[in-house]
Amino acid sequence: MTEIISEFTEISDRYDAIFCDLWGCLHDGRRPYAEAVSALKSYSERGGKVVLLTNSPRLHDAVAKQLAQIGVPSDIWHLIVSSGDAAQDALFAGRAGKRVFHIGPPINLKFFEPPEGIESSEIERVPSEEAEGFVCTGLFDEENDKLEDYLPILEKGLRAGFKLLCVNPDIVVDRGAERFYCAGAIARMYESIGGESLYYGKPHRRIYHLALRRLTALVPGTRSDRIVCVGDGISTDILGAESQNLDCVFVSGGLAADETGTEFSPDPLKLKRYLDEHRAFPKYAIGRLR
Repeated sequence: MTEIISEFTEISDRYDAIFCDLWGCLHDGRRPYAEAVSALKSYSERGGKVVLLTNSPRLHDAVAKQLAQIGVPSDIWHLIVSSGDAAQDALFAGRAGKRVFHIGPPINLKFFEPPEGIESSEIERVPSEEAEGFVCTGLFDEENDKLEDYLPILEKGLRAGFKLLCVNPDIVVDRGAERFYCAGAIARMYESIGGESLYYGKPHRRIYHLALRRLTALVPGTRSDRIVCVGDGISTDILGAESQNLDCVFVSGGLAADETGTEFSPDPLKLKRYLDEHRAFPKYAIGRLR
């Protein structure tokens, strides 16, 4: 039975670390949520370790810069682990081939730069007609493109036997009051026509293993039963945490605010119906991280 809480402090002393989602939990893409910032700052000041776990296709240093630009204080978190971090290892291991066609905006090009420890790379970004695989970080133009615009190139890749490395498994994200498609939507479309998509962010295990490895390097001896995950994505944050046997807090006032009837807190009956529909069993639910 999911316990509805009003504030994170009701349960925070049960955990040594938090894996916290960004979009919909800490900020809306344009500005931080003041109550969420306060909650993480308070937790950090009491000795808790804050790991920002995000499906952003950007690498952790780029995510940190983005957070600073929208006003998220750097003293409320200790580590950032992104889907971009987890997927970059796969890229340079050649999981999608050595010659890849990039589906996504120019802002994500840093993803293709060799990480520290790799002086040179055989991975090349090439036009689609020269490629042997796809790497998808998002839509070329998220504000104007439609998903169906990508069908011709995906069908061509399917005929050629391409794999698609998906850098952000999220389907949609809310920026302010607007909703936009993410790389996960294109990866799902590719699968729907028979293609193979490779995922490295939430809910898939690799990003959690990377986060735990980095957290353990910071705090040796960290126990997984003393980590709690917080997120608003039922099919990413919550099902991902559950698959790794990690306790989780479902932020019902994010992507599922309407379905769960969330104002300050979720409507208990609507919340149960929503969780049952998705076969999700978070230990806790909260309207907003506060």
